[in-house]
Amino acid sequence: MPWKEESIMSLRREFVELASQSRVNISQLCRRFQISREVGYKWLKRYREEGLPGLVDRSRRPKHSPGRTEAVIEKRVLSVRDRHSAWGARKIRQRLLDEEVSQIPAASTVHAILCRHGRIDPVESVKHQPWQRFEYEAPNQLWQMDFKGHFGLGNGQRCHPLTVLDDHSRYGLCLRACQDERGPTVQDALRDSFRRYGLPERMLMDNGPPWGNEADHPYTRLTVWLLQLGIGLCHGRPYHPQTQGKEERFHRTVQAEVLQGRSYWDHAQAQTGFNQWMEIYNFERPHQALGMTVPARRYQISAKPFPEVLPAIEYGCQDQVRKVQDQGWIHFRGQEFRLSQAFRGYPVALRPTQTDGLWEVYFCSQRIAHIDLCHPSSTA
Repeated sequence: MPWKEESIMSLRREFVELASQSRVNISQLCRRFQISREVGYKWLKRYREEGLPGLVDRSRRPKHSPGRTEAVIEKRVLSVRDRHSAWGARKIRQRLLDEEVSQIPAASTVHAILCRHGRIDPVESVKHQPWQRFEYEAPNQLWQMDFKGHFGLGNGQRCHPLTVLDDHSRYGLCLRACQDERGPTVQDALRDSFRRYGLPERMLMDNGPPWGNEADHPYTRLTVWLLQLGIGLCHGRPYHPQTQGKEERFHRTVQAEVLQGRSYWDHAQAQTGFNQWMEIYNFERPHQALGMTVPARRYQISAKPFPEVLPAIEYGCQDQVRKVQDQGWIHFRGQEFRLSQAFRGYPVALRPTQTDGLWEVYFCSQRIAHIDLCHPSSTA
């Protein structure tokens, strides 16, 4: 099966980078990228022998030449800065190291070069302070998801960038130029990401639509679908955006490197710009929190594939199973309890706790509520 027409070079690069990770299933990866094993192994072989130049059907000039002068090195520093105006000295130096440029100066010297040529704004420089970080131990243990603030397009419409980030590796899994922030739009974008990268263990999101709302917090039809896929859910604390600190930092980077000083006519043009930048972010842009390596060096696709048909909902023989009625009500032992109406029409399982009269309510494998038989007026 041939490569998709969209961004062929980007697809080839992402494929070979992911295929180069340890313990990766090449056959599964080929299926994710919708190519044959023969094609996959061909490009992987060329990449291992020639690097990125092997992925195109044209020659590339050498990445470095002997006998470069100090002026030439300074020109290379400025060239990287001009291409990536939001990058600082450490990122620029690491990028030149990755390109195997000889005689790379220290980060302090790179910074001095940038200052000498007026590439550093002192006011902006003080804003970039290190964050206190926590990360999961392995890829796909947690994905963070959020919408970045929407912006106007040249045709008068609004673009709502949807972002999904792997917590461990900071690998950008999705940057979608959406027309709205509704559940079906997010589900369509996630379906594409799941097909390519597999399923995560958990996903972190905020409490607003489409993954939560005031009346039925924290479940919607979208999050119910995620639970059916076996994905655990966790929500950030209300009014505490730092819970999704990596997403917030990613959005700052998107603003500085993709949106600031640029304009897009429509969603298609914005998506093209997003795709081009995501390749740079995942495979070229050194990340300070990763020891100046790139996210692709730490990311591996999930071993859990996306099922095109949702698995059946099954519970244990000891569970008390009830079907959720209209408006989210369930009937249990002569009483009524209200769950989120997002579960309307689905079966849920009730399991007793060690506390007399207190039962836990599960949907698939996640606990979604508890009910108290000792207080008939209580809701779940």
